[in-house]
Amino acid sequence: MSEKQYDIRIIAETEYVTDQSFPDEERYVFAYTITITNTGLTAATLLRRHWLITDANCRVQEVRGDGVIGEQPHIMPGESFQYTSAAVLETPVGCMQGTYEMVADDGVDFDVQIPVFNLSTPNTLH
Repeated sequence: MSEKQYDIRIIAETEYVTDQSFPDEERYVFAYTITITNTGLTAATLLRRHWLITDANCRVQEVRGDGVIGEQPHIMPGESFQYTSAAVLETPVGCMQGTYEMVADDGVDFDVQIPVFNLSTPNTLH
């Protein structure tokens, strides 16, 4: 099995959602946009997600579920799927990381690591 056969790239972009956040109540809302690009040779379907969301107090929220935003996208080689979701923290800084469970069109199951990315209010991290 060649590594190029099953190759998925993940890019995450984040944004602090000011109008839904209430720092006085320890509620900080962050939107994140994920772009999933199939750079491999075989089409694949995203079956499940597993997130670890950690705030500055080292409190970890674990999220598991089918697909993303109610979908199980089928991504052809050279194509991308993008979605936006949100996370709520009790602190102005945190991070997320996780895994997508995929199945290729040839029946091979494989996991894609979602690299850690930061969640932070403006001017918190430099």
